[in-house]
Amino acid sequence: MKTFEIAVIGGGLAGMIAAIALARGGRSVALVASVAAKEDRRTTALMDQSIRFLDRLTLWDKLRSAAAPLTSMRIIDGTDRLLRAPTTTFRAAEVGLDAFGYNFPNKALTDILEAATAGEGNISRFTDMAESIEISAERVSITLAGGETFAADFAVGADGRGSKLRETSGIGVRNWSYPQSAMVLNFAHSLPHQNISSEFHTKHGPFTQVPLPGSRSSLVWVQDPAEAAARMELPLAELGRLVEAQMQSMLGKVDVEEGVQLWPLSGMMAHRFGKGRIALIGEAAHVFPPIGAQGLNLSLRDIMALVDILCDRAELPVPADAGDSFDRKRRADIMTRTASVDLLNRSLLSDFLPVQMLRAAGLHILSAIPPLRNLVMREGIEPGRGFRDIPDSLKEKLKRKKA
Repeated sequence: MKTFEIAVIGGGLAGMIAAIALARGGRSVALVASVAAKEDRRTTALMDQSIRFLDRLTLWDKLRSAAAPLTSMRIIDGTDRLLRAPTTTFRAAEVGLDAFGYNFPNKALTDILEAATAGEGNISRFTDMAESIEISAERVSITLAGGETFAADFAVGADGRGSKLRETSGIGVRNWSYPQSAMVLNFAHSLPHQNISSEFHTKHGPFTQVPLPGSRSSLVWVQDPAEAAARMELPLAELGRLVEAQMQSMLGKVDVEEGVQLWPLSGMMAHRFGKGRIALIGEAAHVFPPIGAQGLNLSLRDIMALVDILCDRAELPVPADAGDSFDRKRRADIMTRTASVDLLNRSLLSDFLPVQMLRAAGLHILSAIPPLRNLVMREGIEPGRGFRDIPDSLKEKLKRKKA
């Protein structure tokens, strides 16, 4: 029986990045990943911390030409409620960055990752699905649909919401749903986006435009499911007019591109993120609405933690309790991000006046108090960064006062 140090089950973006990172960290990796069945027309925005991680893996330079920088993000109250929040703009320059992050088509990153996994000497790829998995205190044994069996010292579940590894390990989940659907599309526009992302808060959820290279943007439009289904039936030209109206013609004439998709919104969080010889990353561990560019960024932080635990001493055997270490390391970040996205989304849906007051007041405060706005921006880019940067910020202010 073939034996590897690590098996990564699942070949989405998170699975392939995990396989590359762990292989380049010195571990032998089996990647169980079938060829993608259809082209992914979605886009992803990665924040500065994630971009730096891709750069360390020598992947960023290959992706840069397909990505658009996000230099500013503005939040606009698009509701017609009595209490409306002010427009609040967050600028990367305020926290010393050229861009908060970059937005790119998922297909561009997928193509780069496929090539990188194929050329990585420490990765052996299996394109059959995992048929059965056995987990013991010593190893994880995987039997593929084609009958081949191999073993690994540790297994990483990147196999999505219906994770077979999670199910086999006996880890339960908490599921919840929202009365919303997300329409995902790309569009061309007649006015330049100036690398600004605009998020309109509507009574049904966020309407978020994110720049792409050239005069193009991606859009995630969270809507009432019935309205979303009706709009899916519209001709693209008519849908484009609706998008333009919702954006208050900020980007001029809108031409919606082919490939509009609709996704019902729901959430899921595993009761544990790892134990013994297994760990769960990406949507095998956590799922939440596409709000605030948190999804893949959270998954990449899963991978960074795995690399720290499994590759710190790559010459030594994988510890039998590495999964428990991973669970402890990731719990606070995952739970905090999931709760914050859920709270923001539910606050938009609520007609309860005190909730509207709190949301409006929060944006008023962020708009009026630059130091607090800077703290929130730094935390959004990288958990803990805002608080770590406070001493340096205070020192800088003291220097300016003395000067």
